[in-house]
Amino acid sequence: MLTLVTGATGQVGRRFVPRLLAQTRQGERVRVLVRDEARGEPFAELGAEVVLGDLRDETALGKAVSGADAVVNVAASFRGVPDEEAWAVNRDAAVALGTAAVASGVRRFVQVSTGLVYGGGRGRPMTEDDEIRPGGRMWGAYPESKVAAERELLALDTMDVRVARLPFVYGEGDPHLANSLMWASNWAAAQRLQMGHHADVAQGLLRLLYAPGVAGRIYNIADDAPVTAVELHLLNGVDIPADMHTRTDPDPWFGVMSTERIRRELGYRPLYPTVWAARDAGAL
Repeated sequence: MLTLVTGATGQVGRRFVPRLLAQTRQGERVRVLVRDEARGEPFAELGAEVVLGDLRDETALGKAVSGADAVVNVAASFRGVPDEEAWAVNRDAAVALGTAAVASGVRRFVQVSTGLVYGGGRGRPMTEDDEIRPGGRMWGAYPESKVAAERELLALDTMDVRVARLPFVYGEGDPHLANSLMWASNWAAAQRLQMGHHADVAQGLLRLLYAPGVAGRIYNIADDAPVTAVELHLLNGVDIPADMHTRTDPDPWFGVMSTERIRRELGYRPLYPTVWAARDAGAL
């Protein structure tokens, strides 16, 4: 089995690929598509095949998927990029990758998406069967472009496609936890953020990659307890804004996802069920 991973140099990919490599069996190989040869060297040292090229280059895509049995598309463009780039990477390049994978005979495709596709809360944790309502000024075209990619890839009925929807990912030196204060400093005290440690995101993606019989399924990956704005300040060692307790949370269930499906069907259990557990384990 040869598995291609895109987005290997991003925050999620650079932590997922070593875990994928660590549990490969004899005869299994891992290939990564990277734009920068120097950034691909750490993966080569761990045993991965490295293909140089851009996800938006059809020639590079053809080379990357050649001979592959599975693809894990972690690549994404978000937070601060122009909308045109978000659409070009998150939808157009993802669909082009899927099309190239079909043409090359790839059997399985894991598309990494986001829980932001759900949009507003439902008064409970959101499930994979809920209607998707992407939007919001904070994230630009990111959720909409991910939704479009999901739909077009799942429509490729000649290939086994499964989708992972991620929460706010943190841990292992990722600056996301500190970055959360860009928003949380303006939130109500009890306003919550759904989290997922890199170790658990990797665990979830590996389960999606290897599980038989789940073609076309969508899975939320997250931990067990969203954290409040107050907790985000405490975790970052930052003073809590004096007026935070006077603010109102307009949507207490925004971004909160259910993990019942991945638990029941794929046996997922977070290694770090809360951010506090990760803190205590020295895994932030």
